[in-house]
Amino acid sequence: MRKNESTEAPERFEYLQSLVTEFQDTDSEEAKEQVLANLANFAYDPKNTEYLRELQVPDLFLDMLTEENENFVEFGMGGVCNLSMDPECRDVILQSGGIGLVTNCLSSRREETILSAITTLMNLATPTTRSQITEPGILQCMLRFSLAESPRLRNLAAVFLQDCCSEEKVREAQQQMEGRQTAVGIPLPKE
Repeated sequence: MRKNESTEAPERFEYLQSLVTEFQDTDSEEAKEQVLANLANFAYDPKNTEYLRELQVPDLFLDMLTEENENFVEFGMGGVCNLSMDPECRDVILQSGGIGLVTNCLSSRREETILSAITTLMNLATPTTRSQITEPGILQCMLRFSLAESPRLRNLAAVFLQDCCSEEKVREAQQQMEGRQTAVGIPLPKE
């Protein structure tokens, strides 16, 4: 028999709060990585979104995007990606300079981080943000990713170009890339 949702809510909030507290209180990088991975997974469930917002977890995830520890960046980017579909979380991400932070993750050496970054950019695309998300450097990066060996990266970049960009903008970015080897110096991830 399933518990009543109203009795689950306080327990769910308290558990998420305990994870955030553990992340803040521990000095162990390994423990922080595990908590961050758990929070990113909880961010996937819409039932947790309101609690995560209340606990300021979107800001925690965004803070992780500038860390040197690649696991922190990967799990933080995964959490941002999972929350970016929620309109209120999207607003928090945008108000916190999230587009720039997410765009910087396109240069990660980890494919999972890049895939989450591309997906997040697509989720953050609104009439107001579209010009920033489809600026030439990002489009050139997506064009480069659309040629990657990895089918997941290649296909997601193609979806980004198709869904977020006009054909004209893509053509302009292709013309700017002609004769160049790289798109704004962003390397392809190592497989």
